[in-house]
This record gives sequence, structure tokens and C-alpha cells, in this order.
Amino acid sequence: MTATAPIGVLVMAYGTADGPQDIERYYTDIRGGRTPSPEHLGELRERYAAIGNVFPLLDTTRAQAAGVVSRLNASANGAGETFRAYLGMKHSPPFIPDGVAEMRGDGVTRCVGIVMAPHWSGMSVETYVERALQAAGDGGGPEFSFVRSYATHPSFLGFLTARVDEALGRLPFDERAQAAVIFSAHSLPTRTLPDGSMRCKYCDCAESCRYRDGLLDTADAVAVALDLPHHTIAWQSAGRTADPWWGPAIEDVIPQLAAEGHPAIVVCSAGFVADHLEILFDLDIEARAIAEDAGVRFERTRMPNADPEYLDVLADVVRDHLAGLPDAGPSRPDRGAPPA
Repeated sequence: MTATAPIGVLVMAYGTADGPQDIERYYTDIRGGRTPSPEHLGELRERYAAIGNVFPLLDTTRAQAAGVVSRLNASANGAGETFRAYLGMKHSPPFIPDGVAEMRGDGVTRCVGIVMAPHWSGMSVETYVERALQAAGDGGGPEFSFVRSYATHPSFLGFLTARVDEALGRLPFDERAQAAVIFSAHSLPTRTLPDGSMRCKYCDCAESCRYRDGLLDTADAVAVALDLPHHTIAWQSAGRTADPWWGPAIEDVIPQLAAEGHPAIVVCSAGFVADHLEILFDLDIEARAIAEDAGVRFERTRMPNADPEYLDVLADVVRDHLAGLPDAGPSRPDRGAPPA
């Protein structure tokens, strides 16, 4: 009997420099081949130095891929279906085409792609999909399907709910009821229409942007589960471009909440699933300093990384996708769904 080829699971993430010496190469790739200015490069080096020059994303993504596949194989059906993990990074080795080529060399003909970003947008998740499909088309396979969003998957919401509850539990008891919870994600460029309304530059959707609405859905679901009295969303880590970016920025929201009388801020970076510069510097150093200057306590939720509970979430998401269940996208009837 001929063994059935394994199903590939291509786990994709943004990428990372592999050390201080690789920072310029990495940000040049992000910028489409344009080298950062000396001033910008110097600032980036200072930020990495401030977090101890750690670059954990590749190792974390590798552990996430191995963990989800081990769970899929442990629960595979009796037909001999097996799964094999592959990595594809957007801006650093192994690049997405490298992962696709490795699958092809292993005889994989069917693959599920999943991006380590819960919320769909044209600039983030869809660009990974495009790169994987182009690589597969250039070389004759494998055949792909993609998890495009799991922003409101029950397992993901349950995981975030537990993490927010844990972070609130670290606050002094008398501050918990009045604490404000901020759900954050990476900001994206927008463009302003003549009537003053905003469109996502990359999705080109209406002001009710699918990316922003996905974060709202996540935040509102967790808030309902925990009966949070005070929660909002904010955007972080906006890039340096001439375009406006989604707001409000987290660095503006924290002082505003402090001025409203909230004694503590809890940040749930729901759009991120691993520790890297946007967490270890932008939140742990910059946002914390802003909160301290405003006279309020600062906590954030622990990142998923390769926590076994988060690996269980990813396995649930992939299983449901393979079972033909719809990906967890925007849930409100007035919001558009991610593209098929």
C-alpha cells in the first residue's frame, strides 16, 4: 500500500533580523529595497539594544509550527492522514517561497497556509497568501487553502479571555474595577477621501475597515466574556510614511484614559502572537513609560508565543478549516467578510 503524502502546514510570519548585524538588511527588505536613513537605522539599533538585542521571532515561529503539527498528528483520523510543518517568513529566511519549495521537494501536494496574525487585512494576511500562491504557481504546486482569519474563533477568544483575566488579577484589588483594557494591533496606512472619511490604503474598503472591525470584534467578545466595564481599541507601531495611519494611537489613548480617572491600564496586544520589538520595546518600554508619566499602573497580557494552550488554539483553527467550517472573520452583519 502506497503511503499517503502528508498535508503540509505552512506557518507564515513577518520575519526578523537574526542579530544586530542584520538590522539594515531586514528593514531594507521591509521597505521594498529602500535602505533606512542613517538616523532611522541608528534609532532602530538603539531600540533593539534597549531590549537586550534579542531576536526571538524565528525560534518562536518554528516552535509554533512544530507544536500545531504535533497536535494535528496526535488527533488525526484513522485514515492515515499526517501533517508536516513548514516555515515561510515574509522578510527574512526561510522566505515563503523557500517553504513552498521545501514542501514540493518532500512530495507534498496539499497544504494549509496560516499566518501568525489573527486579523485579516489586505496589507498583512493577503500579501502572505499572494506570495505563497505565486511560489506554488511558479513551481507547479502544492495546492493551497488558507486560514485567513481566526479573530473570533471560540478557542482564540477563550485564550485571550484567560490572558486578560490573568493580567487584571495582577492589579491591586481596589484598582481592578476601574482599570481600562486596551486591545491593540499594528496600525496600517490609510488614505483620506475628499469627504474626510478614511479608507484602508491596502484593503480599499470603506471606513468600516475589515481589519479594524476584526479587532473590534475580538475586543468586544472578550469584554462580554469578562463583563469588562471599560475597554477600547488602539493602534500601535505605526510606520514612518507620508500616509496617515489608523488611529487612535496607543500613546495617545493611555494619557486620555488616565485623565478620565482610570487608575490602571491593561494592554492586550490581540493582533500579535509573539514577542518581538513591537511588544518588548513599543509596549514594555514606551507604552509603560507613558503610563508611568500619566500616573497610572501598566500591565499587559502575556504573549501567546509557543504556550501549549495557544498551540491548542492553532490546532483547533486548522482542524475547523480543514473540516470546511468558515474561518472566523467579522461577525457583525454590517461588516464585510474576508475574501474567499
